[in-house]
Amino acid sequence: MSQVLFKGMPIKIAGDLPKVGQTVNNFALTDNNLQEISLNDFKEPILILNIFPSIDTPVCSQSVKKFNTTASNLENTKVLCISKDLPFAQARFCGTENIKNAQTLSAFRHAEFAPQFGVDIAEGLLKGLLARAIIVLDATRKVQYIELVSEITNEPDYDKCLSAVHTL
Repeated sequence: MSQVLFKGMPIKIAGDLPKVGQTVNNFALTDNNLQEISLNDFKEPILILNIFPSIDTPVCSQSVKKFNTTASNLENTKVLCISKDLPFAQARFCGTENIKNAQTLSAFRHAEFAPQFGVDIAEGLLKGLLARAIIVLDATRKVQYIELVSEITNEPDYDKCLSAVHTL
């Protein structure tokens, strides 16, 4: 079990983060058309998993916008923005904000996702949502970079994430 902060207060995160060099197991999430999509469905050699609590919060929405802009400049890379928001909310946000380069996916039907990636908020006001984390996977689906953001109300370190992507 890990621990992060939410507005300065410690909260426990259930599950174990994957380690750099570890191959992740296949997983399923729900897309904006309410269809199940799995890790194996993505053909891009590099995947950035942008995991966060809710698209309807300022920091989370900012990360989706930032990765949408960034993704347009990355070759052979797909950004997956993952939360437990309903696909309807994700689709509304993407339409309003013109998000075309990052794909939103929901873990609302997939209870196994959060503990598999060590992002299951286990206590406090956000219990049941996903902690903020960035995971970069290479073509073999090995973890090349991981960041569990220590304060949920902070944005991830985009530069470190992009540096990891550029080395692949």
